[in-house]
Amino acid sequence: MAIQDTYQEIQQTLGLVPEWIKQMPEGGVNGFWTVTRDFWLADTQIPNKYKELIGLAVAGATRCKYCVLFHTEAARMFGASDEEIAEASLMGAVSMMGSTFINAQQIDYEQFRQETLDIVRYVKEHEASQAA
Repeated sequence: MAIQDTYQEIQQTLGLVPEWIKQMPEGGVNGFWTVTRDFWLADTQIPNKYKELIGLAVAGATRCKYCVLFHTEAARMFGASDEEIAEASLMGAVSMMGSTFINAQQIDYEQFRQETLDIVRYVKEHEASQAA
């Protein structure tokens, strides 16, 4: 797709072509827009509200103020409450805390894997016995 056609499609979808997209090298704009249009903004298996909450958690973890702003506002646009936004932010923080510690301690991956599978199995069995 020619760059002007891509810009026109972005304009029709978003109401404008953001300056930061205009600053992308031509070779990257089409690929970026295709993924944005066909996955990020599209109806997929994950509802858009949840995609934006995931994006917010990742943005918080990577400390990208641009992404935090965008994903927060997009999550609100798709119906996320302030409480859901706060939970997504905390989930990003908790994940980063655990990840930082586990990686810094160089925890054995196979042991971690086995313990994780054992925990999941235990919780499932415990929930099943509670339901009975």
